[in-house]
This record gives sequence, structure tokens and C-alpha cells, in this order.
Amino acid sequence: MKKKYAWIGAVVVLLLIIIDQIIKFWVKTHMSIGQTIPLLGQWCNLHFVENEGMAFGISFGQQVGKLLLSLLRVGLVGLLCWYFARLVKRDKMDGVVLTVFCLVIAGAFGNIIDSMFYGLFFTESNFLEVAQWSPGHGYAPFFFGKVVDMFYLKLFLIPEKFPLWGGSYFFPAIFNFADACITVGIVLAIVFNKRIFSDLENPQKNNVANQEEGASIGKSE
Repeated sequence: MKKKYAWIGAVVVLLLIIIDQIIKFWVKTHMSIGQTIPLLGQWCNLHFVENEGMAFGISFGQQVGKLLLSLLRVGLVGLLCWYFARLVKRDKMDGVVLTVFCLVIAGAFGNIIDSMFYGLFFTESNFLEVAQWSPGHGYAPFFFGKVVDMFYLKLFLIPEKFPLWGGSYFFPAIFNFADACITVGIVLAIVFNKRIFSDLENPQKNNVANQEEGASIGKSE
């Protein structure tokens, strides 16, 4: 069962990353910055933008902030993979926990790929020209690529009297498939937090379990 969850998790994460990168590659090589393609009337659009920061276009400083954010993402993915492996090893994995980790890991890694490699392999997108696939002649060094965003939902108009966002559409942020994976994963993690973080709730109990596990291994040897 442990190997089953590990293999399923690896395959699902890989598939989600591939979907994310296919969408981004198509947008990057077929659309100019600011171009909009309606998908479902005015409700859902492809609207190509790029950002140097976090999910949904949130910025995080300049070059130093960009590098720190990229390294933070790598560290987060490493931590999530470690905790996922820990849960699998202790047989505390189920369908919900597997889904949460697959979504968050795939989403974070999808945006990491943009930061790492897009600046190396694409020419820069602008308002007049579409980017070209050009390995070795890109627009930015390693870790300084921009994240591609494209989904723009105009669900309904927020009343003018509403503070801050009055007069704009809900949901105003432009996001990508990886952002959506992360968001859904975080929401599920909040809803099912006891399942996901059960391994951290009783450290003493876990230590006893570790000792018993070690003792059983020693006897078998």
C-alpha cells in the first residue's frame, strides 16, 4: 500500500505539472502581453500577463526578492515532499491527504519551472510581439524568469459602494493552472487539517511509535 501511494502521488504530480506547462507554453508562444481570448463569453477569458512574484500576480520585491521567493518555493516543495514521504512511511496516507499534497506540490513546482527556465528558453513577451522558443537566447538568467498567468474570471461586478474592490469584477486576480492547484490544495488542507497534520499533533506518541518501530526492526534482524 505504501508503494502504491508513492507511485500514484508521483504520477498525479507529474500529470498536473505537464498540464500546467502545456497551457503556459501555448499562451507564451501564441499570445502577446495583454491579449485576451474569450473562452466562455465574458465570464472566463485567457488574458496573458506575467509576474515576478507569488500566486495571483502578487509581487515580492525586486531582483533580490525574486531570488528569495524562488528559493523559498524550492525549499517549500522539498519540505512538502519530505512530509509526504513521512506520512506514506507511517501508513497515514489516504485519498484526501494524497490529493492535497499532489495539488500543492504540483502547483508550487509548476511555478518554480517558470522562474527557473522560462528566462533561459524564451525571448521576452511584450505588447506587440509573441515570445519565441530560443534556448540560450532568453530574456533572463536562471531563477529570474517570469511566471505566466492567463485565466481571468469576470463572474460579476462588485457594487461601487464596496470598499477597495468596488466597481471591479469578481474574481479580479489573473491566475494560472498551478495557482488553482495550490489554492484548491490549501482549501482542502484547511478543511481536512486533522488528517493532514495528525502526525504532528502528539509528538510523544510519535516518539513511542518510532521506538516501537525501531525495536521491531531490530528483532527482525
